[in-house]
Parts: sequence; structure tokens; C-alpha cells
Amino acid sequence: MQQEPILVLTTGGTIDKAYFDALSEYQIVESGIPALIAEARVALPFRVMELMRKDSLELTDADRALIAAAVREAPERHVVITHGTDTMTETAKALSDIAGKTIVLTGALSPARFAETDAHFNLGMAFATAQVAAPGVWIAMSGQVFDGLKVRKDRAAGKFVSV
Repeated sequence: MQQEPILVLTTGGTIDKAYFDALSEYQIVESGIPALIAEARVALPFRVMELMRKDSLELTDADRALIAAAVREAPERHVVITHGTDTMTETAKALSDIAGKTIVLTGALSPARFAETDAHFNLGMAFATAQVAAPGVWIAMSGQVFDGLKVRKDRAAGKFVSV
């Protein structure tokens, strides 16, 4: 059975943040997603495309339109989007009218470059979800898969919860 390719769009967020020294703030740097995928030895076809390097709190409607256009125009029917967790659900809503594609948003609550991070696990969950879920918009975080339109981030608990 031929596996369909997955498009990975990177937009920034905590998953791609780096910390330089005790006096600096986190900065979003060149995406570490290609390295994470290589480390995981992903054996199915995929393509990585960096769209932007932004904290999700800085994303605008124009940015969300750019993300949606990239998904619409891509030949791949399975899409993983790495994204900051703070406004992931807003982007999910902006993608909800795209038919015929399985779109999975994921991110991390601590940067991928940290020794203790959820980035690797969440990215793996997103890849798995993109392969088996029905077309629609999904969020894969913390070992759970959520309908992208029926979820919210619970900041106090540090996780996503169904609504």
C-alpha cells in the first residue's frame, strides 16, 4: 500500500523557541522540526515548508489566511501544522472550511530544544493522526486528539480540554 505524503507547515510558537542566556527572552528561531522528523526516522514521504516564525499571540487574520492558502494550494491531502498553543484553536477555525484534507495542528508547552519537552511526542501524535483521521481539522496535544472546533486551552491546567 502506497502511503500518502504529509505536508508539514511550520509557523513558529513555543515548539521552535530558543533561549540564549539568563538575560534574554525566548526567541523563535529557524525551525527545528526537520531535525525532529529526522531524529524520529519518519519513513513515510513528507515535505516541510516554513511559513513564518511567530509566537501565536502575534498571528493576525492575514497570517491565518496565509496558512489556509498554503493548505488549500498544497497537493498533499494530509497536513501537519506546528503552531503556538495560545491561539491554535483560532487557526483551527480559520481552516475549518477546507474540504477533503486532514489537517492536524500541534505544538509544545516547552521548546523542542529543551531536554524535557512534549514536542517530540506531540509531533509524533500529529503524524499518526494525519494518517488515520477523517478529513477535517484536528488538534493533537498531550497524547490526545481533539476536534479542532471543540477544544480550548486550559491555561491553568497547562493542557487542552474538550468543550
